[in-house]
Amino acid sequence: MSHAALLVLADGRFPAGGHAHSGGVEAAVASHGVHDAASLEAFCRGRLHTAGLTTAGLAAAAATGYDPMALDEAADARTPVPALRQVARKLGRQMLRAARAAWPCPELDRIAHRLPQGAHQPVVLGVAARAADLTPLDAAQCAVYESIGGPATAAVRLLSLNPFDATALLARLAGELDDVAHAATDAAARLATDGVKVLPAASSPLLDITGEQHAAWPMRLFAS
Repeated sequence: MSHAALLVLADGRFPAGGHAHSGGVEAAVASHGVHDAASLEAFCRGRLHTAGLTTAGLAAAAATGYDPMALDEAADARTPVPALRQVARKLGRQMLRAARAAWPCPELDRIAHRLPQGAHQPVVLGVAARAADLTPLDAAQCAVYESIGGPATAAVRLLSLNPFDATALLARLAGELDDVAHAATDAAARLATDGVKVLPAASSPLLDITGEQHAAWPMRLFAS
């Protein structure tokens, strides 16, 4: 395993399109649910234990070598809102392009061929991690960090928040990030015997509702 590859995959500058998405925090700011560092931390914690856990499970599962087509269907079942499904596939398509350039492999090529509209982003993330010779836990760590790192960065722009405060809250959540990543990886390890039903399916109804509403906004700073 190359720790440098893990850094590349988790780097916010990896050209996978995440910078254009707020992870739901733009809608939360508009509704005044997020308005300062404390409310942003609460938002990130909630997102980590719901959407973050679910995506980490899918990413870890893909990194084990499990059938990505089956995982993509499982991701669809865990993403009930059409707007967020579209976002997940768009991000997956962008990540696939970057991953195929960085770590060319037949499995990434097969995904591109079989799902030209894009696979769900965490599934692509897990396959990319495997192509980079990373572990399922590495893939889960990337997924959980993305789940809150994106919203925290977006909130700095949306609220003119002090970036030191945003970084500090990410540091405070580090232990919970590890716990969620390990839980997701433990679930993925049981895939062979229990199938995709064992993967986390934590729901976040408010994120689903505001995600659909946000997609209909005529003017917005972020794509989601």
